[in-house]
Amino acid sequence: MENAWATPPPRPTSATRPTRLTRAALGIDLHLEPAAGPGLRRGLTDALREAVRSGRLLPGTRLPSSRSLAADLAIARNTVADAYADLVAEGWLTARQGSGTRVAAGVAPVRRAEPPAGTAAHRPAYDLRAGFPDVSAFPRTEWLKAARRALTAAPNEAFGYGDPRGRPELRTALAAYLARARGVRADPGRIVICAGFSHGLSLLGGMLRARGADTVAVESYGLDEHWQLLTAAGLRQVPLPFDELGTDPAGLAKGPAALLLTPSHQFPMGVPLHHDRRAAVVDWARRTGGLVLEDDYDGEFRYDRRPVGALQGLAPDEVVYLGTASKSLAPGLRLAWMVLPPAVAAEVTAFKGGVDTCSAPEQLTLAEFITSGAYDRHVRAARSRYRRRRDALVRALAERAPAIRVTGIAAGLHAVLLLPPGTRERVIRAAADRGLAVESLTPRHRHPDAAVVPPDALVLGYGTPPDHAWSGALDILCAVLSDPAVTGAA
Repeated sequence: MENAWATPPPRPTSATRPTRLTRAALGIDLHLEPAAGPGLRRGLTDALREAVRSGRLLPGTRLPSSRSLAADLAIARNTVADAYADLVAEGWLTARQGSGTRVAAGVAPVRRAEPPAGTAAHRPAYDLRAGFPDVSAFPRTEWLKAARRALTAAPNEAFGYGDPRGRPELRTALAAYLARARGVRADPGRIVICAGFSHGLSLLGGMLRARGADTVAVESYGLDEHWQLLTAAGLRQVPLPFDELGTDPAGLAKGPAALLLTPSHQFPMGVPLHHDRRAAVVDWARRTGGLVLEDDYDGEFRYDRRPVGALQGLAPDEVVYLGTASKSLAPGLRLAWMVLPPAVAAEVTAFKGGVDTCSAPEQLTLAEFITSGAYDRHVRAARSRYRRRRDALVRALAERAPAIRVTGIAAGLHAVLLLPPGTRERVIRAAADRGLAVESLTPRHRHPDAAVVPPDALVLGYGTPPDHAWSGALDILCAVLSDPAVTGAA
């Protein structure tokens, strides 16, 4: 019998032996483009020096080992070691045993020339512009706990491209929450997750234009960014009249394809839409086939009476409900949602594209945050904190600037401060001189085609500052508004 081991097995080749990850393969990535040729060492030295000089490599940045960088650049290790040594000698780099090679701590990048005096923008010490929550109060600890639970339980497919409507876990959680807290009639299959309210409005605008629509009715007061998005979609806007009962739907007779509305808390004027006008809006939509786009931007924050339910609850087949986490949690999450009527759900989903465009881990975390009860607890705590701020604002102005009337404060994170006629620009300049950023009602919040005559007013965001800055901002505001030189007769 022939010996099976008479012929030794072949030795492994580069094609058959297992791949070993060397220390060089596990090094730090660094993008460099040294000049080629005989002056390679000088070219590498110049490239490294320029990366430090320009500020691309900041002080303290650790560089790859000479072996790792040499492997990445396909050059000799000695060339890299020599270039490092040159820059250490010049003071650009430091090298210590066990710490590697780093950009020297005392190296300052070369700065561009400063703009001429008077043209540089200065960040205000205090910001009372509307549209932002107190982001310093974001519930980091609870959010991290929810993220850990959500990601531990997430199926592998959650990290793929996903359903364009968004994660089913979040859509299911939202359907239950919105029905309970806002009176929305929602089915998870008709909810679409989007990257903020603006993304949702852009999708709706594109869908309407694709249907052949050319006109959308809007409120006389609102946000210029939203009108610009509709314009970008090719839609002309017709602003409706406004009075103490809110937006007047009488102008809908002109036949727009849709109406963008803030019925629960008109932005920025702050009044809820009167119940007769809510009924008229629904009647218009049912008679004409028009679509109501309901912006429920701050529905969680109502202070003085029971919350006004979502308009969508009255007409789920005619109203698109748009909500967002931007005010209740933070704008940086870029998470919002649309509850769509059956007739448009498939169109909007198709218009969004074939895959989900929002972060699946963030969606999973928000779903867990809602279902665990952490979202309700956070909203209730935030509502209490913002109400205290609103009360402090009203009280301080009544004591120190009684000529200023405060309106639109039953809900939300902002108030409208009515100023003496002709004083708006003086108030804004005086506030800026004291390091306080405030924003007027016009022109940003009044549609350019609106027939309403706006009062001199500020749209004041009392939710914006962190807690430690609120009292300072309020003191400066009161000092400005109580100064006769600022708010006296024009």
